[in-house]
Amino acid sequence: MVRDGYFYAAPLIAAAVLIGWLTNPAWAIFPFVLAAFFLWFFRDPERTIPQEAGALVSPGDGKVTDVSPVTSGSNKLTRISIFLSVFNVHVNRSPVTGTIREIRYQRGKYINAMNHASAEENEQNIVTVEGDGQTVVFKQIAGLLARRIVFHPKVGDRLERGQRVGLIKFGSRVDVLFDASATLKVKVGDRVKGGASVLAHLQPKGELAAASNSRASERAR
Repeated sequence: MVRDGYFYAAPLIAAAVLIGWLTNPAWAIFPFVLAAFFLWFFRDPERTIPQEAGALVSPGDGKVTDVSPVTSGSNKLTRISIFLSVFNVHVNRSPVTGTIREIRYQRGKYINAMNHASAEENEQNIVTVEGDGQTVVFKQIAGLLARRIVFHPKVGDRLERGQRVGLIKFGSRVDVLFDASATLKVKVGDRVKGGASVLAHLQPKGELAAASNSRASERAR
């Protein structure tokens, strides 16, 4: 259970008790139900983290809504987008083992997270992690209802694959961007679990350099 659940639920439970005592007990049902919802929403189940080398795991629970190629300067990347509905676990986890090189918070709009424009225009937290032989970027993106993004680690901190790093409250989206050479393990429409579902297998930098040199040699012939 994320402690935020207690912060939301405790006042509602107190209000329900007070209302039930001062008025008709039936009026206490609504705040009790709402308190139960918050306790359920902020659940934080344990997950079995995949241990195979190069595994890139999902940073959140939800549905894969987009798998597409993107470019960043001269780099060719793959972006996987995952939509978290209000019914999903909202705890976010690190997709890879590595060191945080940059954290950039971007203020913006609150477009529906299902809308492709939300990836660039919405309020979001952009985290760059260098690890597993590559650099991976993942974004916590606010949605139509989500109005608060929580991220605990700092630049320079080392993360473990599947480690809890924060959450986005009440419906949102997470994006992961990584080198296009990675082998994809999911497709649009798949349901994934944070820290447990493998999205792709990254190719170590040494293998990438060897492959690049081999292609360069072939072009030179």
